[in-house]
Amino acid sequence: MKAERIRHQFLLEPALSDKLEALARRPGATKSEIVAKAIEAFIERRGENELDQRYARRLDRISREIEHVRRDVDVVIESLALFIRFSITLNAHTPAPDKATQAIAQERFQKFVEQVGRQIAGGKRSLGPKGEEDGQ
Repeated sequence: MKAERIRHQFLLEPALSDKLEALARRPGATKSEIVAKAIEAFIERRGENELDQRYARRLDRISREIEHVRRDVDVVIESLALFIRFSITLNAHTPAPDKATQAIAQERFQKFVEQVGRQIAGGKRSLGPKGEEDGQ
């Protein structure tokens, strides 16, 4: 049993009408099928555009927030990796800290913070997907 079909009448520009005629000459193609498929595709695309318009701003905001979180996680991972490396390589067992030792510790911490900044700014990572070493 064939689905019910409704007759429509519409006007086309001559150039578009010629293109429709050419397509309909192909075996197994009818003007009605071509026009029906074209209208269906147009309506489906329009629906997608409405979804894009409705959710695009929200998705863009979420993408920006994810990018900020990713950047922050990169900073934390890089800081931890460098902290572990500096702790293992630079800090030998020392007696109870005196003022000179505390000054050295403060200087090392400042160098550590600067190194993290250089690593992040230069795109280098001690750990993570890139696997690049910092050359030390």
